[in-house]
Amino acid sequence: MAEAGTARVAAEVVRGAARLLEGAGADYDPLLELMGGARFALLGEASHGTHEFYRERAEITKRLIAEKGYTAVAVEADWPDAYRVNRYVRGESDDKDANQALGGFRRFPVWMWRNTVVVEFVEWLRAHNEALPKGAAKVGFYGLDLYSLYTSIEEVLGYLDKVDPEAARRARRRYSCFEHFGEDTTSYAYAAAYGATESCEPAVVEQLIEMRRRASELADRDGRVARDEFFYAEQNARLVRNAEEYYRSMFRGRVNTWNMRDRHMAETLHALVAHLSAEGEEAKVAVWEHNSHLGDARATEMGQGGEWNVGQLVRERYARESFLVGFTTHRGTVTASSDWDEPGRRKRVRPALEGSYEALFHEAGLERFMLDLRADGRARELLRLPRLERAIGVVYRPETERLSHYFQARLAEQFDAVLHFEETRAVEPLEPGASWHAGEEPPETYPTGM
Repeated sequence: MAEAGTARVAAEVVRGAARLLEGAGADYDPLLELMGGARFALLGEASHGTHEFYRERAEITKRLIAEKGYTAVAVEADWPDAYRVNRYVRGESDDKDANQALGGFRRFPVWMWRNTVVVEFVEWLRAHNEALPKGAAKVGFYGLDLYSLYTSIEEVLGYLDKVDPEAARRARRRYSCFEHFGEDTTSYAYAAAYGATESCEPAVVEQLIEMRRRASELADRDGRVARDEFFYAEQNARLVRNAEEYYRSMFRGRVNTWNMRDRHMAETLHALVAHLSAEGEEAKVAVWEHNSHLGDARATEMGQGGEWNVGQLVRERYARESFLVGFTTHRGTVTASSDWDEPGRRKRVRPALEGSYEALFHEAGLERFMLDLRADGRARELLRLPRLERAIGVVYRPETERLSHYFQARLAEQFDAVLHFEETRAVEPLEPGASWHAGEEPPETYPTGM
């Protein structure tokens, strides 16, 4: 009875502090006011397949661009695939529409960026840029992730073929280290980790050093376009270097590879800001990634286990110039697979577990709301206490819900604000396929099973 009473009090506190989201144009006025002059708006998601997270994140970003002068969107996606979109939204590609510009996203999970919300947002970006006055800074779209080792190799070689064929021949010789693995990064990871092949590390480091040594020569050939294209190629070379280390370290443990990946994403974000700011005013960037990457790791059990993440690294470097927003939901559907590299399915999300933040927000009895986690008061103190928090990635296994999808966190230290949506639906892939349409599971009576 005491626990039930405590839960009711907590729900009342949340209800009193919540700012309702009613689907109106002014819904996010309070959020933008809280962000103030922040240069980094880190906008999370509690899954990689929820329509509302994508849609609301896009709506917030549109306002950041239109009202606060943000000039970049950086996402949890591979650098070369996202840069194809960047060229499209800036009017620098031959792609006829957003669907075609997103054509590089063919690796699992395809639905993560090839979905209906992202297509609409990319077209909005293109239209926004086309309407800008001549000479105004256009908004770009960039990827922060490091999985594209082989694609990035091809992009480095393609760039050097155009500007310096002799340098391209040297790069091909260095990158040939990977050739006998085809494009199987797992095979390279295993062989390098257990000494079955020589590491490609010296070769990729040498290539990156050469490109950086020649930066002024290559980047200043022909104004901004040349600088942009060199920056793109240099970041691909850096990605190859970091991806080689990442794959070679895959068998050393999760914490090690997690930290390498998030360090790479934070470094890419910093390099992007430095590049964009070199043209004039300091760049402002909206970052789209999962809550687990953008919420400060120091406030989670993963942080206690030695992990860091992008949110923590950005806060440490930019302090109050950053603003971290988390997203949560209680129930609904999600696009996810049952295992890695399997087709995406529309899966039913079970109601949140007792003792979780999501269950607490459900008890507050509000459909959609925002909480300011910086404001002093009872709500902030309550949300600084450790509770379970749900995280669904590209794989969702409801049969092992607690083990697979929950962790302990202190929400008010993890984020600056949180947006809660009581019931959400699956994001729609551009090519949903029969498995997605057939995938929604029937309503359950979990946990009784009756």
